[in-house]
Parts: sequence; C-alpha cells; structure tokens
Amino acid sequence: MLATSEMIDETRQLSRLQELLPEWQRVPIYHTFLAQRPADEDILAALNSFPLTGKREMREGFPLLPPGENLERLLEQQVVELEHTSGTSEEQLPVLFKRGWWDAQEERVLRLNPFIASVLDKNPDARRATLTTPACNGHVCFSAWRSRAHRTFGKTLYVNQQRIPFVLKDEDMARMAGEIADWAPTFLDLDPVHGAWFALYCERQGLRFPSLKFALCSYEFVSAVHRRILQRVFGVPVFNLYGSTESGHLLMEDGQGRMRPSYENAFLEIVSPDARGVGDLAVTTLTNDYMPLLRYRIGDLAERRSQPYETNYIVHGRIRDAIHATDGRRITTWDVDQCFTPSGVEGIMHYQLHQDKDGKYQFRYIPDSNVGSPQAAELKSVVSRLEDLLKPPSAIEVESVDKLPPTPSGKFRLTYQTAAV
Repeated sequence: MLATSEMIDETRQLSRLQELLPEWQRVPIYHTFLAQRPADEDILAALNSFPLTGKREMREGFPLLPPGENLERLLEQQVVELEHTSGTSEEQLPVLFKRGWWDAQEERVLRLNPFIASVLDKNPDARRATLTTPACNGHVCFSAWRSRAHRTFGKTLYVNQQRIPFVLKDEDMARMAGEIADWAPTFLDLDPVHGAWFALYCERQGLRFPSLKFALCSYEFVSAVHRRILQRVFGVPVFNLYGSTESGHLLMEDGQGRMRPSYENAFLEIVSPDARGVGDLAVTTLTNDYMPLLRYRIGDLAERRSQPYETNYIVHGRIRDAIHATDGRRITTWDVDQCFTPSGVEGIMHYQLHQDKDGKYQFRYIPDSNVGSPQAAELKSVVSRLEDLLKPPSAIEVESVDKLPPTPSGKFRLTYQTAAV
C-alpha cells in the first residue's frame, strides 16, 4: 500500500503521460507507431506496446523536433542548449533542452531530500563547486584548460580539468583547494573517484571548507569506499544523485539511504527483470519538450522496491559492467560493492574487479594513503565476501596498485569482464 501523497504523485504522473501523447505523436520518430494506437487505449498499455529505444534511435532521429521547429533557428535565438553525453558506453549522443530546463529539473530532484531542501531554503543563492571528469559535456565540465573566470557559471564553479586524478600534482590540487576555499560553496558536486582522491589531499594538508553543508555524488557509481572517505574528510552528509545528461536527474538519496524517484521528471520502468527484480532501466521523460525520450534504455541496471507507503530504487550500475558468474548468475556492480559496506573496512581508496575470459578474477585496489593499506585481516575478509558472492573457479588474484585507468570518457569501471572468445 502506498502513502496517500505517493498515490497522488503516481496519479498525476499518469495524467501527465496522457497529456503528452498528442505532443509525442508529432515527433517524427514516434509518429508512425503512436498514430496507430486506439484513441481509448489505456496510457500504460500504450507505453508497454511501444518499442524500447536507445542511443542509436536517438542519434538517427535527432533532432526530435515536431514539424515547423528548426534547430538552427532555436539555437540562433538562444531558446535551447545543445549538449552531448560523455560517451562512456557508446558514441556520444547530442542532447537538446530548453534554456533553464537543466537547473529546474535538478532542483526538483534535490528537494526530494528533506535535509537538502532545508539547506536550499536557508541558502537560496547556494553556491556549488563541481569536481568531475573533464571529458563529459560542455554544460558541466571542460576538455581544455580554462581560467577560473571561464569556469564560473552563475552559482557554479568547475574546478577540475584533468582526466585522471591519480596523476595530479600537489600544485594542481592546491590550486583546486584554493579556488574552493575562496568560492565558499554550500555544497560539493562530485564524481566520486575524483572527489575521493581530492579529499585525501585535503586531509593530508589539514584543509576543511567551513561553508560546506553537504556533498553530492553523481556522474558514475559511488562506491562505499568513496563515500567513506568523503564523509571522513569533509565531515558533511554525502548523498547520491542519479540521472544522465540525456534524461536529466531521476533519483535522489534521502537521509535514510533510499533512492527516491521524481514523479515530475520521468516515468521509470524495470524491463526484463530477473528473478530478484533487477532489470534494464527504461525512462520516459516528462518535462523536456525539445527532446522527449520514450522508453529509453539508459544503459543501467536497477531494482524497484515497492514497500508499504513508499517506492524506492536501487541502482545496480552499468549493464556492460555486470559480471556473469560461471554458474550463470548476473553479478552487478552494486552486488560487488556490498562486500565493502561493513564497518571496519578501511584502507581502500578505489578498486576494480575484473573477470577474464577464462572466468578468473583479479581484484586491484588503490590504498587509502592517509590511513595506510588495509589490514591483512580486513583485506582477507573483503576477498572472502567476494568469493562467497562470485563462487570463482580459483582464488581471486589480489594486487595493490598506484592507479587504475579510466574509460575514454574519463569515468571508471568498478567491475567488468572480458568476454570469452
């Protein structure tokens, strides 16, 4: 049974879907299919019969504008913004949205967290400092060196310009820390790997930022090891914010660790769930009139948990990063990361679990240089939990390393497998 407020939200969402159908019918790539549906067909039945879409369909159909709209004119009149996805799992996708849309949909999601909502109410001009991969998109990060003035947009300062955090020099980190201290942000907006590496530098130097009230982790999967360091160093709550460049923000972590959906921003589906309810996350957006996504496979695995009075989600990580155990089970990034959640697991800053084509596993980790490498007993406990989960054909190979490579987009894979030949 859902709480009355959530039932109202879901009812409004269905009404919004019904309102948008005529608009979607005008979009060329959706027109043929939607025009054939019976006029009295239930909205959920109509959606369920619509084929799933992905980046390929969006690229081929771009721009998703109805007849009479012209992309060049819209850009010239500065009505819209044109961005691109990072290209983590596929070729970059152009993304179109109305000016001001990004900030509006983000704030709606942020306010699903009562603590953040109260901070924003008290600080309507809250500043943020953003630290993420520079190989993302023009709206949120940079791929070439820019002065601070060129990295400041409204209430946001973008501080990082390096793709691999592990090769940053102390002078680079000192510059970043100095900019953040001078900017005095209310919160940090972090890629978890970049953020955790920077946090260790701040800890070594004894740096704190008194203005901080909380930190957001976004851009990629936030591990328990990243979160532990960020909370320890910055001394503020750390929350997970989930979405994508093309869909906008979708889920926000609340104070109890639950990922709450935004009923105003998108309709979410779990497609082809397995026995435990984990499946492909498909998104139908509700607020981007210039690039509506219908049953868009975002590329992530997720799990919907309907409980008394609420519905929450667990994001399991990228589909391509899942591991398939020798007994046929699909092991997600979230499954693996649960092996690092028990209290007392210290000494790991970042890790990567790789399954080779023969089914053998290599676990490589970067030590937390500020507390030292994990104690032998703690490391053995982590590896034991991984082996209980994976049921490997042989012992997991363990190696401590100085750095781990990112993907071409600058993001990191906590788990991956090399397909058998």
